Amino acid sequence: MDTSTAAMRHQLRYLTDRAGIDDLLARYARSFDEEVLDERWARAFHTEDVTAVLPIGTVHGRDELLAHVSRAMTLFDRTVHLGANAAIEIDGDRATVRGAQLSTHILEDGSESLFVSAGLADTELLRTAEGWRIHATSLRIVWTRGTPPRLPQDMSAGPGALVSPGPE
Repeated sequence: MDTSTAAMRHQLRYLTDRAGIDDLLARYARSFDEEVLDERWARAFHTEDVTAVLPIGTVHGRDELLAHVSRAMTLFDRTVHLGANAAIEIDGDRATVRGAQLSTHILEDGSESLFVSAGLADTELLRTAEGWRIHATSLRIVWTRGTPPRLPQDMSAGPGALVSPGPE
């Protein structure tokens, strides 16, 4: 194989990887709004040993992440999550992405109160036999507006959390 063919194959793989990662992250953001957070969802987006640093705590492992996110999403009646400005860097079977996230939430408490958050998401992905999957992610909230939801007593938000603790 000559050098130009090898270079074209390398460039094609790079572009295909970028498109796959971009698609995965777009579907991931939208998945929170479609209210189907189950084991299939967890497998479609995450490695088994995923670590997620979220505004309501840090979790390790796909099962723990699924339980945590599912519980957190019950605080909202409706949501829209938008991801943008993804800067993707690929190194073989690993990739890192830094992007912006804007999330709008209508509270589940019947008040129709709006809670909006914006932040920076840093994500590490791995190429698996099933395709690219999120291996580690961290969402750092930069600003919020509106009424944050109140967490139930048994759901710890941890330091720097966005949400209010439940009633005493």
